[in-house]
Amino acid sequence: MRNNPHILEINARSWLKRHAVRAGRPVTLADIPGDVWDKIQRNGFDAVWLMGVWKRSPAAEQIARQNEDIKNQVRSIKPDFALEDIGASPYAVYDYTVDEELGGNEALATFRKNLNERGIQLFLDFVGNHMAIDSPAVWEHPELFITTGKNPPHIHPDWFFKTQNGNYIAHGRDPYFAPWTDTAQFNYFNPQTRDFMTQKLLQVANMCDGVRCDMAMLSLNKVQRDTWWEFIGGELPREEFWTQALNAVRAEHPEFVFMAEVYWGLEWDIQELGFDYTYDKVLYDRLRFANADSIRMHLRAEHLFQMRSLRFIANHDEEEPLKAFGREKSLAAATIIATLPGARLFHLFQLMGRPARMPIQYINDDFKLDEPVEQYYWKILEIASDPAFHGGQWALKESIPVYAGETSCHNILCWQWKQRHTGKFVIINYSENPSQCRVPFKGIANYQVREEIEGKIFNLPPELAAQGMELVLKPYECKVFTFSI
Repeated sequence: MRNNPHILEINARSWLKRHAVRAGRPVTLADIPGDVWDKIQRNGFDAVWLMGVWKRSPAAEQIARQNEDIKNQVRSIKPDFALEDIGASPYAVYDYTVDEELGGNEALATFRKNLNERGIQLFLDFVGNHMAIDSPAVWEHPELFITTGKNPPHIHPDWFFKTQNGNYIAHGRDPYFAPWTDTAQFNYFNPQTRDFMTQKLLQVANMCDGVRCDMAMLSLNKVQRDTWWEFIGGELPREEFWTQALNAVRAEHPEFVFMAEVYWGLEWDIQELGFDYTYDKVLYDRLRFANADSIRMHLRAEHLFQMRSLRFIANHDEEEPLKAFGREKSLAAATIIATLPGARLFHLFQLMGRPARMPIQYINDDFKLDEPVEQYYWKILEIASDPAFHGGQWALKESIPVYAGETSCHNILCWQWKQRHTGKFVIINYSENPSQCRVPFKGIANYQVREEIEGKIFNLPPELAAQGMELVLKPYECKVFTFSI
């Protein structure tokens, strides 16, 4: 992949459902028409993360259909929904084989071939923390999980479930939330668990070019100890599971790509274990809730950390940008992530302008395409696919006031990319107020500047290029300038 790759997340089941409705028949992963791949390639995507392909858990599906919170979320958007359109969570994995409803492993192989032929990589999910409560591994190998054996747990009984053969096994859990009752929690203090999941990861690695590792920090030694110490005790293992697993995969697939969902300030810890990219949830939160100064402060982090951060304003867990940010602010935030160093993640439904997020268990997501939103995204992706944004040198710039004491320039984010004879200036008013600043074009070759979003060309006198072109920007207005150097 290029540096600063563009990654497209696609919800496999919802996406295929839309294609099936259009085709008037069931559609598998092998049936996607070539023009779909051509459009993804044309819009500059380096990889597709196909979310939710693994075999469904019947137990997780039953739990989802009985969950009132899930049904109420769906009902609030689509009051006449059908209960059968609610399925199992994609993160309660029954087994790492492709669900037959999607066409099975052979259909995925065709899917991957169609992508790879166009220079696009395929990423899949790997859920290291847990498996579905009815996964064969749960009753075949209960020792791989947090378990009290045949004895009921003496504390936190609500964290556990009883299997068919009488074992008490813990549900998967984030220590800050209630357990996920459709899952069973792995015990990484057991070397057998590490070997078992390393083999599962190798199995997945034979089917794709990279993985997005769900809640990767939950498998860290210190997190497992702090979450489950009453049940596992003992000393920390000498090695992290991820070190063992990543080394095993890269011994067979040296170019394999690892992305990690990670929070709690543990991003650098995960990067040091060998992950290529880690979630940048801090940037997401600052884009959504903070101001330009706070964003600018975050972007002053060490450059290697920036290059290995996964930037996003949408994924299957977050509320849709149009609802979470508002229309104009969401497009400005999208322009920011599309032009920063690091991997740039976009959700297909984000690009289509989905007005509000549905639970991932709901598959019949038949919202209407928002064409102006889609057109803006395609324009920004086209601009951000320029080689300067992938092979160039990035530098954060301070916005320059138009006159002494003028403060609205603090609302404006500004950075520059340079590659050989090409320069790019990104200017974004990340506020709800009109703001102004100067944009200096020092070292410009022919005193001609093109603004890419509107397609306008400016001819600058030499003195104005050095002093700085004055810009007055509307709330959340974005400018991307190209010039020769």
